Amino acid sequence: MGDHHVHLHPHGANAETGPPPGEYPDGHIESYVEHAATNGAMEVGFTEHLYRCVESADALGTWWETDPNKDLAASTAAYVHGERVLSLDKYVDAVLAAKDRGLPVLLGLEVDFFPETIEAVLDLLKPYPFDFLIGSTHWLGAWGIDLEQQVHEFDRRGHEQSYEDYFAVETELALSGTVDVLAHSDVVKKQGVFLPTPPLELYDTLAEAAGRSGVAVEVSTAGLYQPAKEMYPHPDLLQRMYANGVPITLASDAHRPKKCGRDRDRALELAKSVGYTSSLTFRERQPIDVPF
Repeated sequence: MGDHHVHLHPHGANAETGPPPGEYPDGHIESYVEHAATNGAMEVGFTEHLYRCVESADALGTWWETDPNKDLAASTAAYVHGERVLSLDKYVDAVLAAKDRGLPVLLGLEVDFFPETIEAVLDLLKPYPFDFLIGSTHWLGAWGIDLEQQVHEFDRRGHEQSYEDYFAVETELALSGTVDVLAHSDVVKKQGVFLPTPPLELYDTLAEAAGRSGVAVEVSTAGLYQPAKEMYPHPDLLQRMYANGVPITLASDAHRPKKCGRDRDRALELAKSVGYTSSLTFRERQPIDVPF
């Protein structure tokens, strides 16, 4: 079993703690593999953010520009400008070189889902030899739903409406058949904004969509270290995923070597609590079931 959501560069203000953007110094990938093994993950699936790669600019477009909330549009424009400092080609080359050195690594990518540009994105990615793709809903229009600097939009939009809007897009992603795994499938809660009770109807709709399409969902420990203070997905959502036959991966969403595979025991405990007995790995976009 492995850790199938890992990044090689930190974000924003934390970038100074990692290698320079787009550089992969000697021993960097090895360090992730070593820390993962210490935490019981014997394989590392790297999944750099597509939107951070300069090659994604044309395919993704300037999705924020048409949003009527100009404050969000300006904030997201600045954010993406500061984050888009990586090269997809260099990233792919670095992971493939690590494979050639015999390291137990997979080439993945975290694909940002926008219904209007997903076909252009798939065309961009077609030439690359990815082992798996994970999909995420980070933006609703210009609103970066997991960005601390934009958390005020929950109050302006309304908490229930925010959740409904998020799960509508996430469900469309699940049905799209474009990715292999749903990343942090209820990341709308990341900044600690919760509804009074879990939105079970929204969970049902998403889980049923995932079951129909055959996409997997990750059990991620990342939320334990974010304002939400809980794993992705919520146990009620994960139980519904299991009931609909949705397979899982295990993930840390690490952006630094020492975080790779962390709290793996807690991810396994949550998965087992709803009935899972195995997780997936991938080779050339083909899933492989691995018993716990």
